[in-house]
Amino acid sequence: MKEYGSDQIRNVALVGHGGCGKTALTEAMLYTTKVTNRLGKTEEGNTVSDFDKQEIERKLSINTSVIPIEWNQYKYNILDTPGYFDFIGEVNSTLRVAGGAIIVVDASSGVAVGTEKAWKYANHKKMPKFIFLNKMDKENVNYDKVIDQLREKFGKAIAPFAIPLGTDHGLRGFVNVVDLIAREYNGKECIDAPVKEEWMEKISPIREMLIESVAESDENLMEKFFEGEEFTQEEIHEGLRKGVLAGDIVPVLVGSAVNNIGIHTLLEMIHTYMPSPKDKKEYEGVSTHDGKKVVRNIKEEEPFSALIFKTIVDPYIGKISLMKIISGKLTGDTEVYNPEKDEVEKIGNLFLMRGKSQIQVQKVVAGDIVAVSKLQYAQTGDTLCDRSNSIQYSKIEFPQPTLFMAVQPKAKGDEEKIGTGLNRLAEEDPSFIVYRNTETKQTLIGGQGDMHIDVITSKLRNKFGVDVNIVDQIIPYRETIKGRADVQGKHKKQSGGHGQYGDVKIRFEPVEEEFLFEEEIFGGSVPKNYIPAVEKGLRECLDCGVLAGYPVVNLKAVLYDGSYHDVDSSEMAFKIAASLAFKKGLQEANPVLLEPIMRVEIIVPEDYMGDIMGDMNKRRGRILGMEPLEDGSQKVIAEAPQAELFKYAIDLRSMTQARGSFTMEFTRYDEVPGQLTPKIIEATKSRK
Repeated sequence: MKEYGSDQIRNVALVGHGGCGKTALTEAMLYTTKVTNRLGKTEEGNTVSDFDKQEIERKLSINTSVIPIEWNQYKYNILDTPGYFDFIGEVNSTLRVAGGAIIVVDASSGVAVGTEKAWKYANHKKMPKFIFLNKMDKENVNYDKVIDQLREKFGKAIAPFAIPLGTDHGLRGFVNVVDLIAREYNGKECIDAPVKEEWMEKISPIREMLIESVAESDENLMEKFFEGEEFTQEEIHEGLRKGVLAGDIVPVLVGSAVNNIGIHTLLEMIHTYMPSPKDKKEYEGVSTHDGKKVVRNIKEEEPFSALIFKTIVDPYIGKISLMKIISGKLTGDTEVYNPEKDEVEKIGNLFLMRGKSQIQVQKVVAGDIVAVSKLQYAQTGDTLCDRSNSIQYSKIEFPQPTLFMAVQPKAKGDEEKIGTGLNRLAEEDPSFIVYRNTETKQTLIGGQGDMHIDVITSKLRNKFGVDVNIVDQIIPYRETIKGRADVQGKHKKQSGGHGQYGDVKIRFEPVEEEFLFEEEIFGGSVPKNYIPAVEKGLRECLDCGVLAGYPVVNLKAVLYDGSYHDVDSSEMAFKIAASLAFKKGLQEANPVLLEPIMRVEIIVPEDYMGDIMGDMNKRRGRILGMEPLEDGSQKVIAEAPQAELFKYAIDLRSMTQARGSFTMEFTRYDEVPGQLTPKIIEATKSRK
């Protein structure tokens, strides 16, 4: 592949609902640009962008693929993202480096949840966008109905740039409303055709609307418009481009990826209306020398800087880092600085990824995307830069995990391999986390949903050769007391020679602090040198309560009396006496179980509020408040026991058709209702 300047590059993300045909569209672009000589199909597992074993087996995209193609002296980096909601982390990192987004819509299904989310993400990033109505060749597709749906959901920015021909009996082609060129499908490909007079009745009002948008983009054009002068084709393109870049116009195109209809026009439109890196604003970062704000323009002449947006981990090839060059240029065999890790990284060969293929390149410039292998310290979200002109860009935002499950090895002795494999996979996918819960002795993985967790464990098996079972996480309950107790703990053992003797009297009562120990010994009934042993004995008992063996909290112990033996007393004897008092005292002081309570913030469209609140009540939850949000949705703030929220990520998705989202954090411990305590104790004992 030849070298391209910054103004000749387009970075375009394909986003949309799962199954809308993003990967098929990528295949059609590869075919149209003659990179491939046949159209790959997801069902057959032979597409360029879905090359991972998991993707082929599941017949869906899991990872973003970068597909560079060349079109009329321009280079397009097509970023094919997953549509399934569990892999939203891939979409987040992709949109950070894309210049524009093509929202792919299945015309036979219309606006789906994934369409709404894609629009929301692109709007949040303030990026220009197209809508590509795919599968227009399916039976019973109603183009006007889909356009009305798009306008209803997304407003007046929706602008049809192409009108389909013959959708009732298959897609015969379409008319490009802007250039007034028809493209007709002859069974193999689309070819130019004249626009027929009878079509103009439908085309004219849409074209007039676009011409008005052109007039609004510039004062001189507005004047020309009012004087009734015709715009040149160049003026129309320029005016529409301004509107598209500003987000005021969202072109709607039509086609069929599997039949390669509309792809030629889409490629032309990417060149004409999508931003080049030079159209983008400068990037802001922070100097690592003095912490002040620094800006970099997307120019080859500026100092080098880049952002790593994706990491691919392969146990055989090693680590591959995909990065966008933000400023300057990069050549192979150079050294760059990683301010995040304060380390120098050695860049080896540069290559472009096209699916799993690697295309060697000598140099890449600002705005382009490149891959580098075997960087020692770099991770997703890190900045690489010139050390003498250091800059650090903000990290990529990834969603917090919402579903946590525990992994158990199927074979003994695999624990270390599991830990290594999961940590390597977390490098590849920062939208899931792995950690060891030292209290419950479980290795936990947190992901975006059940599919995400399943993919992680499958990758663990395929890439690292470790099989695991997925089980529910154990809830870290606590124990405390509600009453008071005054008990004696006496340890006396005589076995010839030296004996053991320790005797303590202790009052137990609830307290706000985790644990409080006091002593009120008078007259030396327990010698001073044995009092620390009593406290130590009690503290050692805190790890295992009397109900189900959970840690004990909010306990006050007052040592007020006891007795000792001149010869047989020892620190060990008093520790044992204290432990006897502990067990006895807690039994008598009305022990209770405490459960972790989580604060949950749920964002849902207003239509689902009743379902959400009713469901939260069933989960022993409590609604704390509600806040309306700018986009018309509602934020519900609630508290509920962790035990009731294990599968909330799955249930919320089901209740809201995947429109709802939530975050969750621990807030405090509360008493478990009495009727549930025996079940929890029984379940805990059966585990042991």
